[in-house]
Amino acid sequence: MKLLTLLAVLIISEVTLAETIQIEFTEDDSYSIEVAHINIGDRIDWLPKSQGHNVEFLAGPKMDELPPNSKMNQFHSVVFRVPGIYLYGCTPHLNMGMLGLIIVGNDIHNLDQIKKIELSYVATSVLERLSIIAQSDSK
Repeated sequence: MKLLTLLAVLIISEVTLAETIQIEFTEDDSYSIEVAHINIGDRIDWLPKSQGHNVEFLAGPKMDELPPNSKMNQFHSVVFRVPGIYLYGCTPHLNMGMLGLIIVGNDIHNLDQIKKIELSYVATSVLERLSIIAQSDSK
């Protein structure tokens, strides 16, 4: 019985301590937070405040565990349980540089892999800027 009680307390503690970050699709074809820092177990909610956008994960640890692309103009939510950097973008606006990074657990071990993703010239430039922010924030 004590083991069950302890297990219940641990599960409730994890749920209670987890945070939620809200990121909006903006009218400027960008995300309201371009580089988000979260802890393992935190959730990100993408809010369709502007039409014509979605969320597509392009790179990150354990990509097979991430959900498929979100539908256009729809709320999207993901709980991140694996540390590392995740690169995502808006499918119709990738070439225009509508990208975001999520850094889970302050772990940037896969940043070099993220930088190698083939993108348009504009998107590559945006990714370089976001990568610099990620590195400076993680020091």
